[in-house]
Amino acid sequence: MREQRTVPPRIRDVAAAAGVSYQTVSRVINDSPNVRPETRQLVVEVMERLQYRPNRAARALGLGRARAVTVVTANTTLYGYASLLQGVEEAGRLLGLAVGIRVVESDSAADVRHAVDYVSDPTAGSVVVVAFDPAGTGVLRLLPDDVPVVAATEAGGLPGSDHRMIFLDERQAAADATRHLLSLGHRTVHHVAIPSEAPFAARQVGWREALAEAGAPVPDVIGAGWDSHSAYLAGQQLATDDDVTAILCGNDDTALAVRRALYEAGRDVPGDVSIVGFDDVPGAAYWTPALTTVRMDFVALGRACVSALADEHRLTGEPDIRWLGIPGLGIPGLEAPRLIVRESTAPPPATRR
Repeated sequence: MREQRTVPPRIRDVAAAAGVSYQTVSRVINDSPNVRPETRQLVVEVMERLQYRPNRAARALGLGRARAVTVVTANTTLYGYASLLQGVEEAGRLLGLAVGIRVVESDSAADVRHAVDYVSDPTAGSVVVVAFDPAGTGVLRLLPDDVPVVAATEAGGLPGSDHRMIFLDERQAAADATRHLLSLGHRTVHHVAIPSEAPFAARQVGWREALAEAGAPVPDVIGAGWDSHSAYLAGQQLATDDDVTAILCGNDDTALAVRRALYEAGRDVPGDVSIVGFDDVPGAAYWTPALTTVRMDFVALGRACVSALADEHRLTGEPDIRWLGIPGLGIPGLEAPRLIVRESTAPPPATRR
């Protein structure tokens, strides 16, 4: 039977109930190796029985960092993730907020729960969840309703979550990219897809819609991971088929790996095969050939998340959202994804002949 308390337990309450010093409880909370296993287990059981949560916000107040936003993410290096973090940091700095990052090590139940526990204290500050992958969506689904949170998700949001979500319209952008390739005379467009957490991946949906609208054949999707090697293998598979003349890639890294596989197979881009990427990474304009791609404004997406938190939860009292460069709640000012046509797309060989 749980003990009934009228006030939240403190670290000294846990220490007294466990028969240890409050310093020992602090070591357990901070995963210090200098605690005997049996003592650690005892303290953990007492914390669960007392429903004790470490008050990280209170510690932050002592350090002068009470006004903060924590970004929960599984990746900090991929272009979309890193650019979104840049937007959060820029917006937080302009509003006088400290910005922290909580990396979810994996999508395992233990790692997801650990991240949720870290940001679940209602006084610990506001949260931006990057829900582009299983780890991020797992955290978003488990966060309590009383946690102030905004999530950056794929187009359409995440079914089953009532938290605020902001996204870019990848579906329309993928359709535009596919129509561009069809307008050049390609009979159909193949698709190398990146992982998706949505039941119907927006980029795949837009691609299919454009093909169906044109009455073009719909090839099987070839899946790739976040790594370049899996995209390279997908490119090798497509390179063996002479009927493949146009490929829509899930992102620019995928396009680069597919381009390498085509090059090794002796198939020229865009002479034999046209390629379109997604994201418009900074180097895309300087590839040979320069990559046709969809520009995604992930930096503005990060700013919009902070803007929405500031507007809904008054992170800074009366924030001046205009300083973020995003009107209102941030949504109207987001630049819609748009196709940037460069050198990697051209009419198919048969059309030119």
